Amino acid sequence: MAYSDFLTWRDNDLDPVDLSIVIPTYNESERILPTLGAMAVIVSGLGYRWELIVSDDGSKDGTADLVESLGWKNLLVVRHANTGKGGAVRRGVLAARGGRVLFADADNSTPIEELPRLMQQLDAGYDLAVGSRVGEGASEENKSAARKLVSGSLRLVTRVLSGVTVRDTQCGFKLFGPRSRRLFELQKMQGFSFDLELLYLAHKLGLRVAEVPVRWFDAPGSKVNSVQDSVKFLKDIFAVRRLDQQGAYEGKL
Repeated sequence: MAYSDFLTWRDNDLDPVDLSIVIPTYNESERILPTLGAMAVIVSGLGYRWELIVSDDGSKDGTADLVESLGWKNLLVVRHANTGKGGAVRRGVLAARGGRVLFADADNSTPIEELPRLMQQLDAGYDLAVGSRVGEGASEENKSAARKLVSGSLRLVTRVLSGVTVRDTQCGFKLFGPRSRRLFELQKMQGFSFDLELLYLAHKLGLRVAEVPVRWFDAPGSKVNSVQDSVKFLKDIFAVRRLDQQGAYEGKL
């Protein structure tokens, strides 16, 4: 489907919505439009009735205004003061209308073309499908050897300390079904560790989780600081376990 076809299609009735795509943003004015364009073309071509939700985390570069200027009917901008990536994703998911909700990064680092592989897992009965940079068929392109070493070590430590069996908890490409999307109602973490928290809760509550190998590209302009973020992430693992011991996650899905 050509992009011009999408511009005509978007004016049609959008209810009901099959799929909501939540994209957290913080100062992404230089990267967000190509991502939105790619998602519009690819997802429309797959035949889903969908909406895009850009959850802006207090950007100072006009990201939210830029996105709103597109005027697409199936594009919602959720604005909030800066709290962190986890908070932005949570607000976007809670605003979503779709029966299934995909969380994807603003740089399209996992290409939207990988979506059908996750959809197949939900069709097969899984509650949550997690894109993974680990396993047969997965790839990490343009990533430095140093970052690969840090990431690999962190994944191993994460599995040992958290008990979460998913090998790659931090890939920004996850598809939630009707039951698993309710995990966001229990979420406490506001920063980058929210992925781990959600998977910890999914394990605790007995949800079926599929880990799906995907392609991933290390896009220029990443806001991740490998060393500083890793240290904070490890602290957050203990914080999640402490919250669980204190009964902060009591509830049913």
